[in-house]
Amino acid sequence: MAAEDEQRDGAPARPSTGRALLWTAASVPLPGLAHLRMRYRLGGTVILGVYLSAILAVLVWGWRLGADEAGAMTVLARMALQDQWLLGAMGVVFAVAVLWLTVIVHSWVITRPPGTSRGAQALGAVVVVLLCVPVAVPSALALHGGYTAFQTLNNVFHAEDDPLQPPHDSADPWNGQDRVNVLLIGSDSADNRYGVRTDTMMVASMDTHTGDTVLVGLPRNMENARFPEDSALAERYPEPYGFDLLLNDVYQTVAEEPEELAVNPDAADPAADTLKRVIGHNVGLEIGYYAMVDMMGFRDLIDAIGGVEVLIEEPIPYGVRGGVLEPGRRVLNGHDALWYGRSRVNSDDYGRMGRQGCLIKYVAEQVEPTTILTSYRRLAGATERTLSTDIPQTKVPAFVELADLVTDEGNLETLQLSPPQVNTANPDWDAVRSLVAQAVGAEPASGEGLAEEASGAPSEEADDGLAEETSEEAAEDDGLTEWQEYTGLDEEEPADPGRQVGEEATDLNALCP
Repeated sequence: MAAEDEQRDGAPARPSTGRALLWTAASVPLPGLAHLRMRYRLGGTVILGVYLSAILAVLVWGWRLGADEAGAMTVLARMALQDQWLLGAMGVVFAVAVLWLTVIVHSWVITRPPGTSRGAQALGAVVVVLLCVPVAVPSALALHGGYTAFQTLNNVFHAEDDPLQPPHDSADPWNGQDRVNVLLIGSDSADNRYGVRTDTMMVASMDTHTGDTVLVGLPRNMENARFPEDSALAERYPEPYGFDLLLNDVYQTVAEEPEELAVNPDAADPAADTLKRVIGHNVGLEIGYYAMVDMMGFRDLIDAIGGVEVLIEEPIPYGVRGGVLEPGRRVLNGHDALWYGRSRVNSDDYGRMGRQGCLIKYVAEQVEPTTILTSYRRLAGATERTLSTDIPQTKVPAFVELADLVTDEGNLETLQLSPPQVNTANPDWDAVRSLVAQAVGAEPASGEGLAEEASGAPSEEADDGLAEETSEEAAEDDGLTEWQEYTGLDEEEPADPGRQVGEEATDLNALCP
């Protein structure tokens, strides 16, 4: 009533319908202006003052973030991956939109001339609705984006922390660990075959201080996998015969009998959780988390980020229909990127592993936070359909920061546990542990075979290692490379991009064109 009395005392005459609409339109970019025009001084001053103060605060915040564009995108990405920030931002957007729209409508109410015809009133109402569109549509899009992110975050990442892990500490998210290890799984399933095959298995070991990362690739056809002691798998497949299937069959074997064979039957995906633990046991690393992507879903993820640029040096045939990825620098869509990392035509499992490592490198280099923010709808949909992981929500912001560190400052290296450095048909797992420990700069974990070495009893694996060492020395004496000695070919190194040869981790920049 005070505001109405203030306006009535010496209030100017109401303008014509056209001018009233102009003053209402002016309230879209400058809410409160029409109120000041009609001498609602207190209300107009408060509305305009709050609006300008908010604009100033946003500009200052943006200016401070703009000093480091990459850092700003990381901050926004972190905020978008936390429930409290998402819900808070959605609440603010909704409240501001409602208040802004109310001011626009009220501006028309206090400025429209009395006694106008119904036609003029209808026209004015239509124009006011149109004036509300520039505020309502962006607000609706922002709310929809927030809901999409919130839904994806809760469907993909677990809301509760693993009770077996230490409580999350935002100040020290890695609990003092120098490295965090994540098992990356590419699963392959189809209607024309039974079950799920984990044809891609790669451990990403990341230095939490420098971002230096080693990708440890495990071939799908590795045999004689060992299982943790006292596990149901170890009891089902005891030594010396052990597991009589390939490594990519572990997941499906557990998936068929999770209550009997899973290390933790209560896990969200007992088979993936068990595969994580089995691989960690065999390579001597404590693998904290896994992330599994369906290979067909990988196609959707690449499409969602707009493709990935790849330099193809030699034609890559693929599929049963005779498709070919032609040489040259090309931006691959999801379909072509899938076949770049999947094809074995004129190649083998190990060449395919190399290209998969290159794809990870290319995506890490090329995907910017701005791309993720502008493609969030497609990316969120593809992620929700294809990604499963045991990373809890509380760790997601820390992983965003770590991924940013890996991309900006870290070095990407690969260690492929494939021939000639590892015999996949009869792997020396103790030697594998030593290779992995050397690659990540850690002490090798003890294994069953190490006790035999300490006792002086030569094992069959040790004999194989001695033979390999002798073969390497013979290759050096003959002037041959290790690849030539292994293959008997004239070429000095593999033709497949990303294919590693040798027992030391190799920089992906040197392997990927």
